[in-house]
Amino acid sequence: MNIAVLTSELALFALASLVLVLDLILPKDLSRRSLGYLAVVGLAGVFAYTCTLYGRTEFFLPGIFTLDNFAVFFKQVFLLAVGLSILFSFEYVERLAGYQGEFYALLLLALCGMMMMVSATDLLTLFISIELMSISFYILVGMNFNNKKSSEAGVKYLVLGSLSSAAMLYGISWVYGACGSIVLGEIAQTYTATPAMLLGMSLILTGLCFKMAVVPLHLWAPDVYEGAPIPITAVLAMSSETAAIAACLRVFLEAFAPLQGYWLPLVSGAAVLSMIVGNVAAIWQSDVKRLLAYSSISQAGYMLSGLIAANAAGVKGTMFYGMLYVFANVGAFAVVTAVQQNSGASTVRSFSGLAQRAPFLAAVMLVSLLSMAGIPPMAGFAGKLYLFTAVAEQGYLWVAMVGFLMSMISVYYYLLVVKAMYMHKAEAEEPFVSGVSLRLAAGIGLFFTLLLGVYPEPLAALSTIAAAVLW
Repeated sequence: MNIAVLTSELALFALASLVLVLDLILPKDLSRRSLGYLAVVGLAGVFAYTCTLYGRTEFFLPGIFTLDNFAVFFKQVFLLAVGLSILFSFEYVERLAGYQGEFYALLLLALCGMMMMVSATDLLTLFISIELMSISFYILVGMNFNNKKSSEAGVKYLVLGSLSSAAMLYGISWVYGACGSIVLGEIAQTYTATPAMLLGMSLILTGLCFKMAVVPLHLWAPDVYEGAPIPITAVLAMSSETAAIAACLRVFLEAFAPLQGYWLPLVSGAAVLSMIVGNVAAIWQSDVKRLLAYSSISQAGYMLSGLIAANAAGVKGTMFYGMLYVFANVGAFAVVTAVQQNSGASTVRSFSGLAQRAPFLAAVMLVSLLSMAGIPPMAGFAGKLYLFTAVAEQGYLWVAMVGFLMSMISVYYYLLVVKAMYMHKAEAEEPFVSGVSLRLAAGIGLFFTLLLGVYPEPLAALSTIAAAVLW
């Protein structure tokens, strides 16, 4: 037993505990924002520590929990996503009177669950990690008790999420009954393509697809994203679905690789339908949070296409896209947070005249949306290029063509927001107020979205090294 493998997760658990204790003993005026800064500094420290973990392959217990380049890469994705989300949410969280400590602690526990997911190498550890993440999010989604939509979103997410968890656990039992093991490597060695095995595999895929919010298991996402507090919406979009995709890559390329002929058609259909439904449905949205929810459904379809390639290039494309997607979303959700704080709404109309009232934030939103659309020289273009090239080289040219066409359609609804920012007059004349930390988070998102677009080689090389673990 090598307890050092769990250092990152134990550090997060200790940080969450410290936040709760300080919330109890510090004066409320002092603790409101200091807890957020403590969380950000702690996450920065854990991120710095993970940078030293590349090149190692260690096990807590063989076949249960591993630390390798693949896991370290995704741990860093999640740390960046949560850290930057906390950074732009200080003013927003201050309005959750009396719940700042619980908010940050639950978010850190959800992050701990996500980090455990990408290291899990047996199905039961994976399930427990998913539940740690999910239960934390069930509470966080409904934490804005003064908002009926938040409470409604929390109940919907709890009920539907519980059903998906039940389906996944039932699938694990079928897989264990079929091959006598829940360890990924042993499943691959002892598999038999029996009805029980295929049923179990399908149910596991169902549970993971729910967390990804891919079609047809996407119906919860728009309502939950709209009702949840904006920082939680951001983390769900950036981290929760990326964690599920990372887990899916490890499970299906390690445990179920011999059964590709059965699950590839299902994954291909889900990915293509997500691209189509997500982008087409987003056209009709008037609320930017719902628009970004449907956008995240389509983005999940793009990232899932890396699994369709079922090779190192596909895994690399998914990992590269997952990282740059964090920076684009941080910029977009930081601006949405600022707009909602100033106007009380997150509709497209509330973005009117933003370029005159807050030129920097308008520029951040413009770059972020163009990156998600895949317009060069933004980072999203390089990410989609890697993904679609990997898919096409494996004979799935039609998937790449659908992805390219849907990316062009997405430009339309993204430009509706840009049009409101730059071509419509502002509805309010008072000064636009945004905090320093929010602008810092938005600036970080802007910088790396542009940098990875013009100079993607370092991240691409790191993704290649990390993806090699599964091959």
